[in-house]
Amino acid sequence: MDTFALVVTIGVALGFTYTNGFHDSANAIATSVSTRALTPRAALAMAAVMNLAGAFLGSGVAKTVSEGLIETPTGNKGMGILFAALIGAIAWNLATWYFGLPSSSSHALFGGMVGAALAGGTTVIWSGVLEKIVIPMFLSPLVGLVLGYLVMVVIMWMFRKANPHKAKRGFRIAQTVSAAGMALGHGLQDAQKTMGVVVMALVIGDVQGKGAAIPIWVKISCALMLSLGTYAGGWRIMRTLGRKIIELDPPQGFAAETTGASVMFTTAFLFKAPISTTHVITSAIMGVGATKRVNAVRWGVAKNIILGWFITMPAAAGVAALSYWLVRLTFG
Repeated sequence: MDTFALVVTIGVALGFTYTNGFHDSANAIATSVSTRALTPRAALAMAAVMNLAGAFLGSGVAKTVSEGLIETPTGNKGMGILFAALIGAIAWNLATWYFGLPSSSSHALFGGMVGAALAGGTTVIWSGVLEKIVIPMFLSPLVGLVLGYLVMVVIMWMFRKANPHKAKRGFRIAQTVSAAGMALGHGLQDAQKTMGVVVMALVIGDVQGKGAAIPIWVKISCALMLSLGTYAGGWRIMRTLGRKIIELDPPQGFAAETTGASVMFTTAFLFKAPISTTHVITSAIMGVGATKRVNAVRWGVAKNIILGWFITMPAAAGVAALSYWLVRLTFG
């Protein structure tokens, strides 16, 4: 039963990574597609390759996820908690994808972990949740908003005397680089989150010791599933990010992507904090758009997105808690 539970949990973790890929592929490429810098298929292929590469750039975020958020008991109880956490995260991902809402797959996962841990009566490391999840959840969108605004102001000043048509053509080419940077950052952040969960499953199943290096097969399988999910594409969310918040032009798209990628690399390497790629790129788009004029941003759409961010963790936690109780009822 233990081996079966481990295999099923790892399978569900890889399934979560796949939903993360098609849910969050919009983060990396919506701006490039909406400004016609890249065709949708070319953008998705590029994002899938860069997601794969990004997954191998570090392991700090994976360590935070696997060791810094919840204490999981060994055996079937611990595996049940992890399984329920993943079900909660997947359910929220699918619901928000259906409604085209760019919510955070990362916070769905963390909400699921906390909800399942509480339902299972195990310890939640609240200091880790506060420092590594809650504080970055509030800070990273603010940084994205302000930095996006400032980057766009600098671009506008530097190119104030340039021919508008030539400048736009140049920024379309530049966007292939900035979109690649976003996809690389997404791989660095989001593939590692699932690696952390798979490592937790291996520790719970007594296959690997706590603090051991991430096995190469875990890195490859998580990276591949994220890339496959990314290539499947999340068109509903792409429309929301690329068109509904603000109509972007190539300089704005470049500014938003450059901002998003910078924030993701900084937090992953300096703070090892698992931030939401969704929060960062959405807030960067808002900041960039506000340089046109404040009412150029469709704040009604933005308000709905932000409400979704606040609901994500408790909603995923609720589904995960329910899943845990169902697992206990079914398997004991």
